Parts: sequence; structure tokens; C-alpha cells
Amino acid sequence: MYLTDIVFHDAKTLEEAGAMLAQYAPDARLVAGGTDLLVDLKTGRNHYGHVISMTGIPSLHGITSDADGLRIGALVTPNELAAHPALKERFAPILDATSKLAAQQIRNMATVGGNIAGAIPSADLPPILMVMGASVLIWSPKGERRVPVESIFVGPRKTSLAPDDILTAIYVPTPPTRFGAAFARFAQRRANACAVAGVAASIQLDDDDTITDARIGLSAVAPIPTLVPGIASLLAGQPASGDAFAQAAKAAAEAAIPITDLRGTAGFRAQIVTVLARRALETASQRAKESAL
Repeated sequence: MYLTDIVFHDAKTLEEAGAMLAQYAPDARLVAGGTDLLVDLKTGRNHYGHVISMTGIPSLHGITSDADGLRIGALVTPNELAAHPALKERFAPILDATSKLAAQQIRNMATVGGNIAGAIPSADLPPILMVMGASVLIWSPKGERRVPVESIFVGPRKTSLAPDDILTAIYVPTPPTRFGAAFARFAQRRANACAVAGVAASIQLDDDDTITDARIGLSAVAPIPTLVPGIASLLAGQPASGDAFAQAAKAAAEAAIPITDLRGTAGFRAQIVTVLARRALETASQRAKESAL
């Protein structure tokens, strides 16, 4: 596998990156860590004559945390994210996904923003970010806007981003008391394998351990990372118990749109979703109870 002739550009500001996109469109693509794009270029899945690096843009790096939540620069790597003190203190469920994402070398190069903007159906970070209510900041020459993570995905490797949009940061709100979330994943081996199925879940409990809100997010079993509809209304008012979780796990499996490929059949994936959803809900529930202690 070899790269074809490409002109490489090194943008130093968002404005410069935007100008380059406009100048070379539609034959230009932004690159962050490059762990997906470079493979696509080498294999011929995509071809662009101009590749614009964003690594030199300072505002896309760094992690900050305050009372409102966590701001993750789009170019932060999964390993940088996992090492930040705020993750263990208040955002531990995200570690479920960063610890399972590809291999150590990839986690040193890939970026959180790329894991979202790549819109790969089996991406690990989108489900847990979605169930935790995360949003993304998008810059364009017209201005900035903030949208929920789930609104980004419209199809396999396709997003709602306009050609001149640049995803610059991810925001995760501070979880309230008695809130818990978790991500469960199944792959054919422990590392380096794409997920056969992934399920994230979040639960909000009241003082009596009754569910007041809940979400389930799926990966690798639908054309896009997606939230399962109706989970909040299905679980609200129920005790955080096995019966309620079984109902939600069944709904998650019914909402999945799995395919058959080398990693598993559609039927097998649907069964795995049921198991993973229940496991994620149980872990999220336990974490919600522990957060009140």
C-alpha cells in the first residue's frame, strides 16, 4: 500500500485551515491523527489531492475541567484523555471506551475529534459520549455552533458537517449525583479488533433508587452510532433492577440494525446487544448508587 501524490498543508489557525478548505475544495481533507485517513488513502478507499494538518492549531489541543463539565480539544488523543485527573474523579465512564479503543499505539495517535468526525459505525467513543449528554463545538467561517454528538452522524462515514465545518471541541456536562454510565464492548480478541457490538448506557436515579432517566447508545450494530429511542420512557418510574434492565436490553436489540460480515452474523450481533445492554445498565446503576455515597 502506497500513498498517491498528495500536497500536504500545515494550518496554524482555524481561519487558515478554513481558507485552505475553500481554496482546494472538493479535493481537500482535514487530517488529525491520521489513523483512519491515511489507511483510506493507501487502500484507495478515498483520494484527495490536498491534506490539511490541524496539529499546529493550539486551540484544538488540551483538556479543561470546571464545575460545568469537561472540555476536550478535538486533537486530544485517547491516551491523553484517559490520563487526565478529571476522568477518574468525575467522568470515569469514558475510561470504559478509551481503554478498549484499538491498540496502545493507535491510542497515542488517534484523536477524540477524529473518532467522532470519522463517523465510523464501530467507533467506541460516540456511544458513551452520547449517553452522557455530550456535545461538540463546530467552527466555520460563518461562526460557531454547539450540537449534540448524536446529531453529527447521518450515515456510514458520513456526517452532518458542511464542507467548511471544523469540529474543534467536545463538551461533557458534569454528571449529577446519582447518575451512572458505562460502556460494554465485544470483539473477537482483546485488542486491535473492531467491535462486533458496543453498547453504552446511562441511568439517573432518585433517592429511592427509582429510575428517572436513562439512555442506551449503540455502535457496530447500525449504520451510525445511535441512541435507542424510547429508553427513558420505558424505564422511568421503575426500580433499578434486573426486570427493568431486561426490558431495556430487549428494546436495544430490537433497535439494532446489524449486518452479517466476517466478525459475526446479524443474529449473533443482536444477541450480543442484549447481553451488553444489560451489562452496561447494571454497571451504570451500580455507579449511580455509588455516586451518592
